[in-house]
Amino acid sequence: MRDATTSADTPTEVRPEDLAPADSIVSTKYWHVLPDGRIQCDLCPRACKLREGQRGLCYVRARLGDEIVLTTYGRSSGFCVDPIEKKPLNHFLPGTPVLSFGTAGCNLACRFCQNWDISKAREYDVLADQATPEKVASVAADLGCRSVAFTYNDPVIFHEYAIDVADACHERGIRAVAVTAGYVNPEPRREFYAHMDAANVDLKGFTEEFYHRICAGSLAPVLDTLEYLKHETDVWFEITTLLIPGLNDSDEEIDAMTKWVVEHLGPDVPHHFTAFHPDFKMMDRPPTPPETLTRARKIALDNGERYVYTGNVHDPEGQTTYCHRCGAVLIERDWYRLGRWGLDAEGRCAACGTPCAGVFEAKPGTWGSRRLPVRLAGVD
Repeated sequence: MRDATTSADTPTEVRPEDLAPADSIVSTKYWHVLPDGRIQCDLCPRACKLREGQRGLCYVRARLGDEIVLTTYGRSSGFCVDPIEKKPLNHFLPGTPVLSFGTAGCNLACRFCQNWDISKAREYDVLADQATPEKVASVAADLGCRSVAFTYNDPVIFHEYAIDVADACHERGIRAVAVTAGYVNPEPRREFYAHMDAANVDLKGFTEEFYHRICAGSLAPVLDTLEYLKHETDVWFEITTLLIPGLNDSDEEIDAMTKWVVEHLGPDVPHHFTAFHPDFKMMDRPPTPPETLTRARKIALDNGERYVYTGNVHDPEGQTTYCHRCGAVLIERDWYRLGRWGLDAEGRCAACGTPCAGVFEAKPGTWGSRRLPVRLAGVD
């Protein structure tokens, strides 16, 4: 575990231009003082140890005086209404719109990050939109969104803001969705997921070497989060694995990963295999061939996973939900657009009556594949 005082990825002191607006700074509670006077952040397994004026690797949690503060409360890199399938969540209120937003920073350092301009932002001008939790909930309701998603960067690092937004949304009957890498310590994890309704968790690979070398993290805490979600919460969750040619796409790794999923989480957790494209610090790898995703999907299905999907490619067969008993089409998809609907009002296969795991309503939503950017700053 890297010490924040020696990590090249962590600023050693805050420059004047790095200072957050005063109304964005709130106290946090997951930290403790070390014998040498540093304060250790206990939010995630990175355990950054900070002296006055230092930030954690996530950049948004910093030491200010004798505590750790969050410096991005109420500020966002942008809001957008998306189809819920884009998170991706295929078994949670299909076809409905979700108000999506993120902040800045991240507590991992994935070399392939597809949202690096947000997750690795080091300036506050990326946080151009400002909104209280109540404002987010109000706008989501006005736009007809059934849920709000914390995405683009990991909501673990803006823990306090995400929880307050989730609570404000629940007061209006709107659900809260976390799109996360699952890299969080047990105590804050327990508090965080007590306020969430659904999650998509990135299972980025299935070796400690991959997590250490490519993500500057560890696999074990992510597996622990997945088991926690399955066995100790009612949160609906799905898994996403971005397959990178030559790094985490071997038959052996996919076989081990999917066998672990079935053994530890059961067969009903949906698993999305998505295509990599060169980005950030990994421009030397080719895009993932569609055949790789098809191969991974077959391995997962053969190992007993019931709902396996391909993503970031055009593949209607690999994106459609089928009944695991009779093979009937339950939810037909073409990218984010829904087609045939084969579930009855109770979420069972209309052909054979077998339940489909998920959170469904009698009829699917009709949002389709639309993307609607929203600006909250200045909205009453």
